[in-house]
Amino acid sequence: MKFDFDKIIDRRGTNSLKWEVYKNRDILPLWVADMDFESPPAVMSALKERIEHGVFGYTLAPMQLTETVVERMENLYQWRIQPEWIIWLPGLVTGINVACRTVGNKGDGVVTNVPVYPPFLSAPVFADKQLITFPVQKNNQKWEFDFSAFEKAVTKGAKLFLLCSPHNPLGRIFSHDELHQICSICDKHDVIICSDEIHCELLLDEHKKHIPTAALNPNISQRTITLMAPSKTFNIPGMGLSFAIIENPELRKKFEQAMAGIVPHVNALGYTAALAAYLHGKEWKKSLLNYLQGNHDLVLQRINQMPGLDTTPVEATYLSWIDARETGIENPHTFFEQAGVGLSNGKEFGAEGFVRLNFGCSRHTLLQALERMEKALT
Repeated sequence: MKFDFDKIIDRRGTNSLKWEVYKNRDILPLWVADMDFESPPAVMSALKERIEHGVFGYTLAPMQLTETVVERMENLYQWRIQPEWIIWLPGLVTGINVACRTVGNKGDGVVTNVPVYPPFLSAPVFADKQLITFPVQKNNQKWEFDFSAFEKAVTKGAKLFLLCSPHNPLGRIFSHDELHQICSICDKHDVIICSDEIHCELLLDEHKKHIPTAALNPNISQRTITLMAPSKTFNIPGMGLSFAIIENPELRKKFEQAMAGIVPHVNALGYTAALAAYLHGKEWKKSLLNYLQGNHDLVLQRINQMPGLDTTPVEATYLSWIDARETGIENPHTFFEQAGVGLSNGKEFGAEGFVRLNFGCSRHTLLQALERMEKALT
């Protein structure tokens, strides 16, 4: 079956967060991480069937979905998990915030790197914890952890490390050796890991594989909260479904206690969409990744030809991290908005002078945006 990712779908007037920000303005939104593509046909078909039932009461997680997740972890990553390790959540950001409330006491440290997905920087504060950050470093057009800086950060009273793997916004797929070093430092200093792996199926580099942090070894699994969701891969973030995988029963119990009374149940349609995506979305995902790879190659080539801009290859995600510091522009986010392109502001990720570009859109839209950026800089 052929899937048309070139199809232009008008999202204006649908209360789309991505597009409403620039309502009645000639600005192409390439910021928040949702794609402008239709979800897989199997997902839309399953949702139509569920809607025709007509009753939308409180809904339990389908046993088939739980079994599917267990099988998926085994098939994709050779990671054997048990059904009872899975906790369903109405969103991955919810999971990040619950993790920060689960581990440690008031005032304890939560470590993460910068730049990083903005909720990593806000969730510790919401949980009355101390946010501790350390910078990543770029070596030969590749962003890498500074493990010396990481360990220094961990020793400042940290109880939890927030890891984004694959990384948003850097687009990195961490190698076995990198993950091993991360986990060794956390193990040495008795630090729990919350591993956000929401982009784990959006792998653009066919020579690399995603490794779930908890799958490294049984000891690491005992100190890891893994967060996943079908939302980014199958473009269903508005359905509000994600899940945590926690092997350690004591840690899992604390996580559930932190959820009590404040985290709502997943909605009925979220379960329906997730099951259909996981069961029948394989060919759609394959076509999507091929299309995204083409978009990525275009972005990499064009951005690195623009004066003052620099970006690195994206191994996973549909997000390019662009260094605009050499342009001398004080606020590149505002500058490109004025040029008609809405990008994410690097300041929100802990890195001023950068912008993040979402290339999960039609090739036509992407070309328009790149042409506007190029024209503004020349």
